[in-house]
Amino acid sequence: MSLLDHTKPYQGRFFTEFSEDKIQCNLCPRHCVIGNEQRGFCFVRKNVKQKMVLTAYGRSSGFCVDPIEKKPLNHFYPGESILSFGTAGCNLGCRFCQNWDISKAKEMDRLQQYASPEAIAHRCKELGCIGVAFTYNDPVIFAEYAIDIAKECKKLGLKTVAVTAGYICPEAREEFYSYMDAANVDLKAFTQTFYKKLCMANLEPVLETLKYLKHQTKVWFEITNLVIPNNNDNDTEIHEMSKWIMDNLGPDVPLHFTAFHPDFKMMDTPATTPECLIKARRIAKEYGLHYVYTGNMHSQDTASTYCPNCNRCIIERDWYQLGEYHIKDSHCAFCNYPIEGVFLNNRGDWGRKRVSIQF
Repeated sequence: MSLLDHTKPYQGRFFTEFSEDKIQCNLCPRHCVIGNEQRGFCFVRKNVKQKMVLTAYGRSSGFCVDPIEKKPLNHFYPGESILSFGTAGCNLGCRFCQNWDISKAKEMDRLQQYASPEAIAHRCKELGCIGVAFTYNDPVIFAEYAIDIAKECKKLGLKTVAVTAGYICPEAREEFYSYMDAANVDLKAFTQTFYKKLCMANLEPVLETLKYLKHQTKVWFEITNLVIPNNNDNDTEIHEMSKWIMDNLGPDVPLHFTAFHPDFKMMDTPATTPECLIKARRIAKEYGLHYVYTGNMHSQDTASTYCPNCNRCIIERDWYQLGEYHIKDSHCAFCNYPIEGVFLNNRGDWGRKRVSIQF
């Protein structure tokens, strides 16, 4: 399979003319106004003679085969492997970013591998993965590339997964998610103050994305909340977020509380304790959420899936390694209660391996 001709600039979409020498990006709520030969906040979208050029098209910071649970997705083809990759840049400015070497990188710093959408889809098929995950940095900023890869994946019966902050405009959101089979949306906190101060963004567009996914698409999605001590770990915020999820999305959207470790511009903030995550999980379950998990900590009990009806363990997890699996035709094998998600009758056996891939 031939690689992409990376000598030709790729013309992006999702923009309008703003003035004689400026364009406005309409991909995310930032609506960057970009002068000629300048770049937007994400760094990979550039104005070249009044046209949007996606400088990251066809270029990756690296490819790996991961367990699907690492995205994290616990209710989407459990135990299977997925080809994961990202580009560079990001449309948020999170001070706590745990992939900052990629998301905050300049284009030429990290984009070393070139691959066409067709080449990626075919390599994914050869590797026996269920599909491709757009991850490591937010796929919203390379939406055109992600969409083209998704089109090629569909031809081969492969799935596509977006790991994203959900920060996208309505006009781009519809097209982007029409090509995604699953998503993990990072709900970073539940206050506008947090989003503004620590992410340089706004909360409301993320909530709108979550409601859109639930009520206007068939995309399977799960939510991740990185719990940061002294910032978004207070009981009031966990209560309010859990209630909002229950009221607006229902009880069956999986919620992952994951542990923060000091990184990037928050090296002085302490790591999240297991007790903090377990308490957050307990609060969320008190509101009626059926599937609440902890991540970035070792706890078989709080990482496993339980039937909401009979409370039996139906998917056992030890980190990313699956053990007992009791789902049949998307129902609990013990009591026949329907389990929301996308399941096969037999779990995958990829385990916790992470394998780097070269193109």
